Amino acid sequence: MKRNIALTMLVIVFTAALVVSMAAPAQAVAACSFARAAGTYGVSDSGTVVGIGPRASVDLLTLDAAGNIKGKVTASLNGSLTQSMLSGTYTVNPDCTGAASFSEFDQSGNLILTATADLVWDDNMREIRFIFTSVVLADGTPLATVISGDARKLVP
Repeated sequence: MKRNIALTMLVIVFTAALVVSMAAPAQAVAACSFARAAGTYGVSDSGTVVGIGPRASVDLLTLDAAGNIKGKVTASLNGSLTQSMLSGTYTVNPDCTGAASFSEFDQSGNLILTATADLVWDDNMREIRFIFTSVVLADGTPLATVISGDARKLVP
């Protein structure tokens, strides 16, 4: 009888330890948040603006803990190079998904376009993967795009 009780207790303790150990890694990794997303990122994207041609860019963007984005963009669209400034906002969800909405301005401050993108953070919030979901020129003309990219947080 004592042996059965001891064996039952051992099984209960082992099961409890197993459940706790499986839950611990999920609790150890904090949910994604603005505070964890904040930082400066090196960004590159590439793809196509349908009917116009290929696009590629490299950017240096800063995301702050209040949900704002700003930075410099150097892009090539069908072989024409432009430099612009970007500003906008972003969201981040606890599951590490999010979205961005931003505008790009030429060197004189004139609006070039507005755009939105869906975001996913990975690598412990050191990297963002994204895809453009809309692009609209300053005159209101929507552009069809197939553009995706990556952003890597710079070392402080």
